[in-house]
Amino acid sequence: MPLTKLTFRPGLNRETTSYSNEGGWYDGDKIRFRFGVPEKIGGWQKASDSTYTGSARALHTFTSLAGAIYTGIGTHLKYYLLVGEQYKDITPVRKTSTTDNIFAAANGSSTITVTDNAHGAVQNDFVTFASAASLGGNITAAVLNQEYQIDAITSANVYTITAKDTSGDTVTANSSDTGNGGTSTTAAYQVNVGLDTVVYNVGWGTDTWGRDTYGSDGELGVLSTMRLWTHDNFGEDLIYNVRNGGIFYWDTSARAATFSRGIPIAELTSADGAAPTVAKQVMISDRDRHIIAFGCDAETSLGTQDPLLIRFSDQGSAITWAATATNTAGDIQLSTGSEIITAVETRQQILVFTDVSLHAMQFLGPPFTFGVSMISENITIMGPNTAKAVDDAVFWMGVEDFYVYDGRVQKLPCSVRSYVFNDFNLAQKDKTFAGLNSTFNEMWWFYPSKNSTECDKYVVYNYQEQAWTFGSLSRTAWLDRGILDNPLSTADGYAYYHELGLDDGSTSPPSAIQAHVESSQIDIADGNEFVFLNKVVPDLTFEGSTSTAPKATFTLKSRNAPGGSYLKSDAETVTQSQAESTTVVEQFTEQAFVRLRGRSFALRVASTDTETQWRLGFPRVNIRPDGRK
Repeated sequence: MPLTKLTFRPGLNRETTSYSNEGGWYDGDKIRFRFGVPEKIGGWQKASDSTYTGSARALHTFTSLAGAIYTGIGTHLKYYLLVGEQYKDITPVRKTSTTDNIFAAANGSSTITVTDNAHGAVQNDFVTFASAASLGGNITAAVLNQEYQIDAITSANVYTITAKDTSGDTVTANSSDTGNGGTSTTAAYQVNVGLDTVVYNVGWGTDTWGRDTYGSDGELGVLSTMRLWTHDNFGEDLIYNVRNGGIFYWDTSARAATFSRGIPIAELTSADGAAPTVAKQVMISDRDRHIIAFGCDAETSLGTQDPLLIRFSDQGSAITWAATATNTAGDIQLSTGSEIITAVETRQQILVFTDVSLHAMQFLGPPFTFGVSMISENITIMGPNTAKAVDDAVFWMGVEDFYVYDGRVQKLPCSVRSYVFNDFNLAQKDKTFAGLNSTFNEMWWFYPSKNSTECDKYVVYNYQEQAWTFGSLSRTAWLDRGILDNPLSTADGYAYYHELGLDDGSTSPPSAIQAHVESSQIDIADGNEFVFLNKVVPDLTFEGSTSTAPKATFTLKSRNAPGGSYLKSDAETVTQSQAESTTVVEQFTEQAFVRLRGRSFALRVASTDTETQWRLGFPRVNIRPDGRK
């Protein structure tokens, strides 16, 4: 019998059975499709050996006029700028108080009690003390005058911290620590920390301990959302916003030297006093340089959030928000939905998603500045970070489908839809996020699987080849290449550059990325005949590998019935030819001998070694009928 060439449709398919998907791919991990064939994805390396504090959910990169590159990282505890390999804390200050005699210590204890009336803090908030005096013993001025994370809230006026030295080691008070810190201690409170997960309150004690004042109840049936940030650059300056919180301004020229913290936009010099004080999202309209706040408070009722209100500053101004006949500041009230979920800017317009509808916002110029039109009232969106623009198209994940808007709203045909949505922890859906990998024309969505509280799975749509893949990878945020040479992601306190190297750089030394792709079942004569396989002629390239002997494993598996277990498998290792390894990357094992019998078979290609890159072509197998029994 002549050799049979194995050709497969690009993309994974889980919408049908493996048997009915003959000629397609059924399973895979850490692979992509390019030019119709599968290949192992690129590796990742740490952007810095340093770590940030908290769970990162937002990334944004911008440059100064001097050419410095800054990457904003918003976590549930802090907001950082990654500068080179250093994390600079620019979390805004919520309140600064100057108070006398605020500290109390007990002999033999590391707990310090702080009394500061109406502190407004919650458990895990950060506060920085200055100008405090020694308590007389081990609790010195150097111990007190630094940043602390609050351990517990005792009351609206009292909380506790754990004493530490400047290296972070715990300090225990002695009998001489009878002082109170002296007069005029300054306490600078950073914005209240957020949750790193979604919590559904169902009565007393459902929220984190100390989250509110002592003795307060959890509100019945109230959803406590996790901390999210939005951010954008206004020229070389940074505008950043705590979702359902304040809007802050970081002036690069004024603050980069010491990396001092951003300030509320309403407190900028010469601000007109009309800037929003609370918003769900902030954005800079690139075409016309307006600062836009979504789901914010009205000019006439500052402090009272309207989840469907959009406000915008005067053109090119961060300080002018009061609408007059001589400027372009103003507002728009959406009429459908209960809240704005997110907004995404394209080349021509801004798409605004509510919980039930999609709107297009366009710059018109004076006197109206912006106009809004309804696009659809029949869409869903999974969360605030699940939509991403590619030129004039916007892709997003809905609650049960994937969508694209490119002039009209369409559901994306998805060959892995059921596989993804049937393994989804909807209670943590706000953690889901979209990430563009433009180098490979891919839209990634990271999501929490059914048994996970964090994003541990991904699904990818190649919008050029209309091919879907999925796999396992824990990430919390993603940023496409642009100012940075490579995509950037976050996980476990580290930032990672992707498509860099061939391995998993989260370990030292780097570990192998275990990648595989597996076909659906193949038969002859519609399964009426048993088949016998005794040889496979591989076709793949190891181009890009840095190993001197890269290899992949070809596995053929057979079974006798579509719903039955695979009865036998035979695996052979395919290696690059040593004789030609430095010049001809397609020189590899000429043929591999196997011995399998069954009514159908499947092909699996996998790699488990470091420094290995592979791309599959069209392998051939020696296959012949072998009777009906």
